[in-house]
Amino acid sequence: MAEMETNLGEDAGSTREPTAAPEPTTRPSHADWQDAAAREVKGRDLTWHTPEGIDVKPLYTVADVEGWDPGLPGFAPFTRGVRASMYAGRPWTIRQYAGFSTAEESNAFYRRNLAAGQKGLSVAFDLATHRGYDSDHPRVTGDVGKAGVAIDTVEDMKILFDGIPLDQMSVSMTMNGAVIPILAFFIVAGEEQGVERKLLDGTIQNDILKEFMVRNTYIYPPEPSMRIISDIFAYTSREMPKFNSISISGYHMQEAGATQLHELAFTIADGIDYVKYGVASGLDIDKFAGRLSFFFAIGMNFFMEVAKLRAARVLWHRAMTQLGAKDERSKMLRTHCQTSGVSLTEQDPYNNVMRTTIEAMAAMLGGTQSLHTNALDEAIALPTDFSARIARNTQIVLQEETGMTKVVDPLGGSYYVESLTKSLVDGAWDIIERVEREGGMAKAVAAGWPKAMIEEAAAARAARVDRGEDVIVGVNKYRLAGEAPIDILDVDNVAVREAQVRRIAVVKAARDEAACQRALDALREGARGSDNLLALAVDAARARATLGEISAAMEDVFGRFGTQPKPVKGVYGGAYADDERWARLVRGVEATERRLGRKPRMLVAKMGQDGHDRGANLVSSMFGDLGFEVVPGPLFQTPKEASALALEKDVDVVGASSLAAGHKTLIPELIGHLREAGRADIKVIAGGVIPAQDYDMLREAGVQAIFGPGTNLIQAAEEVLRLLGHNMPPDEEAA
Repeated sequence: MAEMETNLGEDAGSTREPTAAPEPTTRPSHADWQDAAAREVKGRDLTWHTPEGIDVKPLYTVADVEGWDPGLPGFAPFTRGVRASMYAGRPWTIRQYAGFSTAEESNAFYRRNLAAGQKGLSVAFDLATHRGYDSDHPRVTGDVGKAGVAIDTVEDMKILFDGIPLDQMSVSMTMNGAVIPILAFFIVAGEEQGVERKLLDGTIQNDILKEFMVRNTYIYPPEPSMRIISDIFAYTSREMPKFNSISISGYHMQEAGATQLHELAFTIADGIDYVKYGVASGLDIDKFAGRLSFFFAIGMNFFMEVAKLRAARVLWHRAMTQLGAKDERSKMLRTHCQTSGVSLTEQDPYNNVMRTTIEAMAAMLGGTQSLHTNALDEAIALPTDFSARIARNTQIVLQEETGMTKVVDPLGGSYYVESLTKSLVDGAWDIIERVEREGGMAKAVAAGWPKAMIEEAAAARAARVDRGEDVIVGVNKYRLAGEAPIDILDVDNVAVREAQVRRIAVVKAARDEAACQRALDALREGARGSDNLLALAVDAARARATLGEISAAMEDVFGRFGTQPKPVKGVYGGAYADDERWARLVRGVEATERRLGRKPRMLVAKMGQDGHDRGANLVSSMFGDLGFEVVPGPLFQTPKEASALALEKDVDVVGASSLAAGHKTLIPELIGHLREAGRADIKVIAGGVIPAQDYDMLREAGVQAIFGPGTNLIQAAEEVLRLLGHNMPPDEEAA
């Protein structure tokens, strides 16, 4: 160390003049760089072929943005942001999407978060509420209070916002299926808090097209569902000028497996259809379009996400101009973003803190207006106070400590980001033009090709992860030898449901029953005619009609919509065409078929009111490609219905998919029905978001294998074949 210090001192005190580097005689060309790079990587092609179909080069120069002008922040087409000052003037709104258990528990959680720096509320409702059922309905016994807050009456909504002044707080509500009763309850809760409708501020998601495409928490068929959206546009534009009447959502598309290009194109196309429906119902486009907002997922492809938000603003400005909007506010895309849920991992979960931070930075650099950051434990369960605090503070640190908000659009002018933005604009516009040629997004959704595109992308992504081509740290690379359990939030579904049932009974006993039934009859007649459904539902809510009663009154006229899953074929198997491990699995399935005298059969069951079907569809696609006969069960089955279907189809395995914490009640009930029918031989396996703490309970109930988030489907298939009596050593020869 002393010698080093002496040398440093001698250099520091030297009187010799430094030798200047020689000036290059000519500036290196792009060809010179290519030669240098090729030598360094021995000629290997460094181009990245993205899932979006964009070839990303390792170097971008001014030539890549020739003819592309992103403009200035605050000016059309808003590539660089919708406000001239952006975050230098005011940072984005910090929201946390939250809701669980009862209205009382959620209200307490909101108050704690608001006191700690959160600026707006974002409400998560339970699946019974989403699907228009009261908590006392027999179809929702396993869903009440599990993935959000249970709201059955105006009284629940009043408790939810107790002590939170609705004339001062922006409230975002993620609701699509039961959007009419929920918005009616919110309006009446505001009234009874003394807040005029014109002062209510916030957003209702109200985006039904993406429900039919990916998330599936719909109630009514597409046509009356689109009418509901138009009625909400009309009511809010007249009565609630500060309220955003729709949040057009791409988030759930990316969560279902869409590439960023699909998410971008289909979200903008959805928005175009909604505007057309509003105009067709007689609304002036510039009277309601300025209150439309958007909602995007932010995943781990950092620069692609930044460019996606920039491209979305360009596309929306172009679309609204073509639709005849004159007011620049109508052409201005404002968006909320949420960090990706599907990028969170059950394995090595503290890595999720870094993932969320990276995604939050991408949303900020892309120019979001508000942001929710996911908690580290949300791949396993609802967030605890501990994990929610870290997630919220991620945003506060970005705003307060990094200096990132001091410059407007700091990535503007980046050759790469601008080129990527243009590529996304062009690629998405091609898809949007196809949608328009085929009659709009509602018809495209009915035809099914956008959903098929997304499911093919999801299967391709799953195959890349299982093969290790797409790295997920802690899952398919750098895996820990052992996983330490982390504390999770567990909701007592039985206690919550009992409390909700009691409150419903109290509300019904105290109301003027005749007045309530008159209001429901008026709503029913309004559904048959053309009266505004939200206005009629507000009257019913004042009369203390429940959410289930308001939904049922419209269902009496519109009916309840249902679809049958249709898994894609060949995508997963195609990715493994030359893989020996896949070939051994196929031989194992063939050997099982010879032994059984038929193909092995698997029912993929979706029980309860959870409509997220990405995992179920992946399992169906993968096992179908292997040679199983797959029975894709309908969504929203009860355990009894799933058991009856398993018996009818004489399946060997039931794969129960659970994403909404209903596994502790629904899966044991299914096993009980199979045993009562004398078919305890049917193997029941479980997959999805299931905390490790619940594995022992499920095994004791009779579950024979459990596959959590991040499971390698090849390994899962090997385990299923073992359960069916076929052992597959690594060196198995061809039969």
